[in-house]
Amino acid sequence: MARYISFRRPDGTPSFGRLDGETVHDLGAQGAAAWLKDAVAGDLSVLAATASYARADVRLLPVIPNPNKILCVGLNYATHVAETGRDQKEYPAIFTRWADSLIADGEPLVRPPETTRFDYEGELAVVIGKGGRRIPREKALEHVAGYSVFNDGSVRDWQRHNIQFTPGKNFPGTGGFGPALVTPDELPDLAEQRVQTRINGQLVQDQPVSDMVWDVAFVIEYCSTFTTLEPGDVIATGTPGGVGDKRTPPLYMKAGDVAEISIGKVGTLTNPVIDEA
Repeated sequence: MARYISFRRPDGTPSFGRLDGETVHDLGAQGAAAWLKDAVAGDLSVLAATASYARADVRLLPVIPNPNKILCVGLNYATHVAETGRDQKEYPAIFTRWADSLIADGEPLVRPPETTRFDYEGELAVVIGKGGRRIPREKALEHVAGYSVFNDGSVRDWQRHNIQFTPGKNFPGTGGFGPALVTPDELPDLAEQRVQTRINGQLVQDQPVSDMVWDVAFVIEYCSTFTTLEPGDVIATGTPGGVGDKRTPPLYMKAGDVAEISIGKVGTLTNPVIDEA
């Protein structure tokens, strides 16, 4: 299975490459910054490696470290809508995250001192390959470069200071994105993959992608109507029911916890939790 990652080389410069077991094949330009978002508009499979490294010798970055846009879909599983006590709407809720709110697989999620209500949200992430505006639903999947795993970590009290979501979704280092980009040809059964979240090994979310209220194609059509989607843009497609804030008793992430989100063939994103220093 072709998996593409963003990483820092042993000398600290950023690049991207293909992960083959414990070997990373560097596909970026040597001696210069190279970004996966600049390559996803083309055919990644034809890129030749310029070097190879042991996986242990590189540092993972979020799959797309520097997207122009990160769009997030709220309330996209009926179970999550129900547990929040909201009514099902005709259109999805859309909010945004910023790149500095995200960390790579293996890096620690950072709980800020302003909250004890630090919550998890396991989600399927979509990375745009071919950009466009007003992309029709029947062609939307042609614009997908690949899929990854997302933890839309949420500072719940700040999320609910008012009706907007943005403050609670953008504290630095509160969301995970990784470990790799998996291309669509490797996932003909994407809808059958299950979004599963575990906190310290306890299964707390478990639903198939097929349970989305608005599927990937619809979300791309909808978002591309109000904004131009560009290569490397990221869409987090929403979380199933089972979030910590709505459990009895509530289950919030704290220092020492480990959050693990698996989406079948897409992969597993694992992040320990620390308190902000």
